[in-house]
Amino acid sequence: MIIGYDAKRIVCNRTGLGSYARTLINDLSEVITPDIKLNLYAPDKGDSALRSQVRESAGVRFVYPRRSLSGLQKAWWRMHSMVDDLCADGVKLYHGLSGELPIGIKKAGIKTVVTIHDIIFMRHPEWYNWPDTKIYAWKFRKTCAEADRIIAISECTKRDIMLYGGVNPEKIDVIYQSCGSRYKMREGEKKMHEVHTGYMLPERYIVNVGTIEERKNVLLAVKALRMLPDDISLVIVGKATSYTEKVKAYIRENALESRVKILHNVPNEDLPAIYQMAEACVYPSRYEGFGVPVIEAIQSGLPVVACTGSCLEEAGGNGTIYVDPDDVYAMAEAIKQVVKGAPGREERIAASRQYITRFEGNNVAQQVMNVYRDVLGI
Repeated sequence: MIIGYDAKRIVCNRTGLGSYARTLINDLSEVITPDIKLNLYAPDKGDSALRSQVRESAGVRFVYPRRSLSGLQKAWWRMHSMVDDLCADGVKLYHGLSGELPIGIKKAGIKTVVTIHDIIFMRHPEWYNWPDTKIYAWKFRKTCAEADRIIAISECTKRDIMLYGGVNPEKIDVIYQSCGSRYKMREGEKKMHEVHTGYMLPERYIVNVGTIEERKNVLLAVKALRMLPDDISLVIVGKATSYTEKVKAYIRENALESRVKILHNVPNEDLPAIYQMAEACVYPSRYEGFGVPVIEAIQSGLPVVACTGSCLEEAGGNGTIYVDPDDVYAMAEAIKQVVKGAPGREERIAASRQYITRFEGNNVAQQVMNVYRDVLGI
């Protein structure tokens, strides 16, 4: 049996969607039987460093268009022509890993599963360009109508799918995102020293990881610094957007340059050390489908402060502290409760680590395989 996957983000996306896809394929490769093959369909080879994170084997292989394509041709292949390749390869089931299905796949008779991560573009359209929200909404409704089964990565996302897509809850399975175990592995002293000196990290810092955009709300943590001891800094790791300039302007206006460090284009191999040398992680996002950095931080041995209003309570459990995304004072007080020396800090870390075991390893892969079997009737 051949199962096909949308692998575009596996080979080109460094953030949440790419991480989800790569981790899931690696987890599935550990539980599939020899008669099951996983074909990863990508419009090109993308980034070799990202592609190499997926373990190819007799049961896992990348598949590319049969001829070289230009930019627009790649997009057309992924949304239309790929169906011909799926049929030619004998694919029995296709899993859209990022909320999309190619046009014509239902008519071709291929069973489908789709993972939907969030519906933020419909719940909060103010954070997107107007044309994009219309395109995303059209794709979302079409996908919900055509998919045989939908995987939501949180109960929060399931509620949004039901609300905005009118989808019967019986059609939706909540399967939390697997996060692998690489952040649990302690980095050596040499690597720690190289990263600390290479990025000129502060001696004491809290860390935030994620795209630096309005929705992620990192400015709340920057503002909270003014209420914290002067020797505590904030290290922000993520892709820059126009919102980054707003954050930098506040830093300048409040003379916080020596206490806030912003890092872009940090390679994956350096991120575990940056987490592990921090005292805590802060994730003040206003809305998420899941919140992978919360899990990464907990695996790294950090206590976490996050925000209410979406799914982050599902990601962090009772060991994490949650505050209102507009309450600077509450954010500052919460950070004081999780830095080194704070009473109850170690208990919070232990409780969080126990909670996230539900997201790790083959349990998630087996749940996904059960969905496949249900869809195929086997």
